[in-house]
This record gives sequence, C-alpha cells and structure tokens, in this order.
Amino acid sequence: MAGKKYREKKALIEHMHVYNYKEAIPLLKQTNCANFDASVEASFFLNVDPRQADQNIRGAMVLPHGTGKTKKVLVITQGPKVDEALAAGADFVGGDDKLEEIKNGWLGFDIIVATPDMMGKLGRLGKLLGPKGLMPNPKTGTVTPNVAQAIESIKKGQVQYRVDREGNINVMIGKCSFSDEKLADNFKALYDQLVKIKPAAVKGTYMKNIVLSTTMGPGIKVSIE
Repeated sequence: MAGKKYREKKALIEHMHVYNYKEAIPLLKQTNCANFDASVEASFFLNVDPRQADQNIRGAMVLPHGTGKTKKVLVITQGPKVDEALAAGADFVGGDDKLEEIKNGWLGFDIIVATPDMMGKLGRLGKLLGPKGLMPNPKTGTVTPNVAQAIESIKKGQVQYRVDREGNINVMIGKCSFSDEKLADNFKALYDQLVKIKPAAVKGTYMKNIVLSTTMGPGIKVSIE
C-alpha cells in the first residue's frame, strides 16, 4: 500500500489529465517524495513489436545537459589503445586481466567500452553481463576502435535507450536539482531522437503513452504539444 506522503503527492496530479511536458516538470518536482536529489525518468510506451528486428529500437545519445550522474567506464582493450583510454579519462582499463576479474565477480563499473578485437573474449561473459545490460554493443557506440570518443560521450552524459519486450523505453533525463529548462531540453532531445528513428513498419500512433516520474514519486502523463 502506498504511504501517506505518496498519496498526498499523487493527489496534486489531475487524474487522467495529460500535461504538456513543460508544465509537467515543475509539478514533477512538487510531487517528488524523496528526501534526496531524485532522478527524473522519462518512460515511453511505443507501438512497436520488439520481436521484429527492424522494430527492436536501441541506441545511445548525449543529452544537452547530461544526467547529473557520472558513470564509471571500463575499457576492454589491448596494445596502444590502453594508453588512449587512460588519457581519455577511463576509470578502468585492461584486457584479459579485467575479464578475469569480471568472471570472478567484480562489477565496480557502470558501462563497458570495448575495441572490436576484444569482443570474442568478452562474448564469453555474455551470460553474466547480458542480463545486467552491461554487454557492449555497436548500436550504442560501446564497441568501437575510437575509445577516446566513446569515453568523452559517456562522460558528457550519454544515455542508452532500448525497447523492452512490452514496447517500453525508460531513460533517466536528469535530477530534480536541474532547472526546469534543462529537464525540458533533455526530455525534448530524447523525444526528438525517438521520433527520428521511428521504424518505417509502424502504422498508426507511434507513441501510445509518455510518462515523467521521479525515483519515488508518482508518474505524470505528458504530451509534446
């Protein structure tokens, strides 16, 4: 059962009303239940069939104002790329040694960037990394020979998006401490990106539902108009 504070906050949201995203953001902060700087998440319910390869939406982008969260980057590579990764600001860099640490249970990072020549070895850890969403993928720019650029994008506030089996995409777009304008910019940038990559096979309404929420707060239905 929802707590008293949550119910009081939820009562501030007009039931069944769809808010413009710019008016929803101040309300989002008002209905935040957490006593810390809560994350803000945008959730999209899309009219796609993820079982079809051409509708299995996945990618990455850099939000205009980042997410407010610094990610620890592990780079799996070898040779000269080790120094390149370290110079670019990677938190951890290695090859077989780091793969062995992961195999033994180490997961002290948020994201892995790998050079293509290491994917054969990294693939052996797929059962461990895959379910946690940590396996690098070319679609998200995390399998690349250009490790410096990948690290720079991640440190600037790159987010990854991926549709789940039900057609949902959930992405963190910032923190409650962000200004309304910054949160609005980040949301609009994400929205525009998802519109841009709308699969050609989708007929009818593409975005069935859009909701903004904070870590522990109620969801607010939003529109782009």
